[in-house]
Amino acid sequence: MLTDLRLQNFRSYKDASFEFGNGVNIVMGPNASGKTSLLEGILVLARGGSYRVKDAELIQFGNNWLRLDGDLSSGGKRVLKIKTDPIEKMFEIDTKIHKRLSRKLILPFILFEPNHLQILTASPEKRRDYLDNLLEQTVSSYDSLLKQYKRILSQRNSLLKQNRNTTDSKQFFVWNVRLSQIAGQIVRARSALTDQIDSQISDLYKDLSDTKTDIALEYKTQWSPDNYESKYIKNLEETMELDMIRGFTGSGPHRDDLLVYWNDRPASDTSSRGETRTIVLALKIIELKMLEAAGSQKPLLLLDDVFSELDGKRRHILTDYLLPYQTFITTTDADIVQKSFSEKCNVIALR
Repeated sequence: MLTDLRLQNFRSYKDASFEFGNGVNIVMGPNASGKTSLLEGILVLARGGSYRVKDAELIQFGNNWLRLDGDLSSGGKRVLKIKTDPIEKMFEIDTKIHKRLSRKLILPFILFEPNHLQILTASPEKRRDYLDNLLEQTVSSYDSLLKQYKRILSQRNSLLKQNRNTTDSKQFFVWNVRLSQIAGQIVRARSALTDQIDSQISDLYKDLSDTKTDIALEYKTQWSPDNYESKYIKNLEETMELDMIRGFTGSGPHRDDLLVYWNDRPASDTSSRGETRTIVLALKIIELKMLEAAGSQKPLLLLDDVFSELDGKRRHILTDYLLPYQTFITTTDADIVQKSFSEKCNVIALR
């Protein structure tokens, strides 16, 4: 767990230090007080970079360097330094210097930020990315598998564009075979992950919302995962002419979707903003537990503006549920925090 953090020339912070509790830490303050920047600082120290901007943009305006120092409950220490002219980044972890963080050096974390609410309503690509990102963190070979698929798909698409005026499909045989082999593995991994999440999410949602609502997930793909390879390669051969006309491969895992149902109806059509937020939070908590099971330590949980559109009961249920994990929650609602959470949570007040 992260016991403290010092930020120098990071975003809006010239030089600031914070101490954290082992359970739920609530960062409260008005807009533009640095709440999200503090969360981002924790994330950058954990993973080695921001999810929002390039390294140079993290440096406070008018300066040419930043430094983050964090201490861990295990006694370890992490330092990140970034400078410009030229841009250079260095990590110091327990006195050892690293130019970049390998996967084993990254502190596991789960992030929720308002844009994640779009997972139910955005394009299928967002939901595929959700599954792929979680699989990359929990299945050691998945990252390589996905890169292979994207590379072969790109090569096949290039070949389709180059051969729009020919009907010779023999040169595609090797690409079709290899693409279908890898596609089958990806579909089975995504489908198994969806089933695993589906087995937990309804009960968890009921706990978080204090309702009897049923939530269900379905991985929507064109063919059964069990015999996906044979069905897919047949489809690739049958649709070759059409693929040549449009210049890209029109079927495969890159066209699949993750469907979310709220009481047997599409959640994107029927759930309110508060219900949507609770569904996404349930997904994040399942991620948290899966990362914990896959690794040797509990992940950090970073929740930006999570209280918005949650009623008082759901706020209390959520914080009680997360007490066993080191959690960071930002909010602008100081009155609610002081009244309801100051005794059981570590409150960090920003001005």
